Amino acid sequence: MKVVVYSIKNYEKEFIAKANQKKHDITLIANTLNEDTANFAQGKDAVIVFTNDDVSANVVAKLQSYGIKYIATRSTGTDHIDRVAATAAGMKIANVPNYSPQSIAEQALTLIMALNRKVNLAYNQTKNFDFQLNNLQGFCLKDKIVGLIGFGNIAKSLAQILKGFGCQILVHDPYLNQFPSYVTPVSLETLYSHSRIISLHTPLTTETRYLINQNAINQMQNGVMLINTGRGALVNTNDIIEALQNGKIGYYGADVYEKEHNLFFEDHQSDEYKDPLLQELMSLPNVIITPHQAFFTQEALQEIANKTIQNIDNWQKGKCVGKACACANSCQKELVAVINNH
Repeated sequence: MKVVVYSIKNYEKEFIAKANQKKHDITLIANTLNEDTANFAQGKDAVIVFTNDDVSANVVAKLQSYGIKYIATRSTGTDHIDRVAATAAGMKIANVPNYSPQSIAEQALTLIMALNRKVNLAYNQTKNFDFQLNNLQGFCLKDKIVGLIGFGNIAKSLAQILKGFGCQILVHDPYLNQFPSYVTPVSLETLYSHSRIISLHTPLTTETRYLINQNAINQMQNGVMLINTGRGALVNTNDIIEALQNGKIGYYGADVYEKEHNLFFEDHQSDEYKDPLLQELMSLPNVIITPHQAFFTQEALQEIANKTIQNIDNWQKGKCVGKACACANSCQKELVAVINNH
């Protein structure tokens, strides 16, 4: 199959080549996909995109005119793809439904530990030969109550890690009815009111957008630590800043930002305009923001590449991509029906 991969970074090339094993004719380009660059897809069967690519209806129309039949995103999220338009155009869509949950879980733990032990403050002080301890006091994780909102593979990995620290773990996930013995399922209100640390692991949907807002924050303990390695818009950043400034939230660590599109993954040091909301957030001493790097491990990058190429393999063989299907129609239900009828 002939494929063009948009928004490629140098660090991805080795992993994609290893996954592909010369099975497909793949062209790697650094350009992001948009209306101006869609022409690079001429003569191809499929495009492989990333979260910063524009796969809106207008771009889908151009891809369709160039004969593109398949869109694979090397991400779990599909917010950047107009799935309705692509499906209406007869295109198949696939994502990477899961990959190395340990990578994201370990980043969440990194944020917890760095904020708690004030590593960012200590690092800056010692660079200036200031070795005072006055503002660096932390706490032990043992016996602390940690609340996990959403209990998918990433949260499960984090729960196993936190269990090793001796934490008590509360979880809220309305879509599950079975939980391991080392966690306690609770209502969202109970999780808010009892947790010293809250970590977000739920998908971004219309229901979860701004899940963490003024009302939710008011239900939390004073000085709570909030960790977000999920999606930026799970939190209302304005409300987070206000709560950080008045002390209701004691610490905030995030690997995502609600306005990160066209910002993260690129160098913007020389830009005249810099997002004032993000600047205000990052100016606070009890905040650590990382640039959506939780996935950025050798293991995760190889798994993403492997599963992306596997999707292309399946399409070439005329097979459904299974759990990786991100089409707007009910092809998953149709697949289940076919299996059940056999």
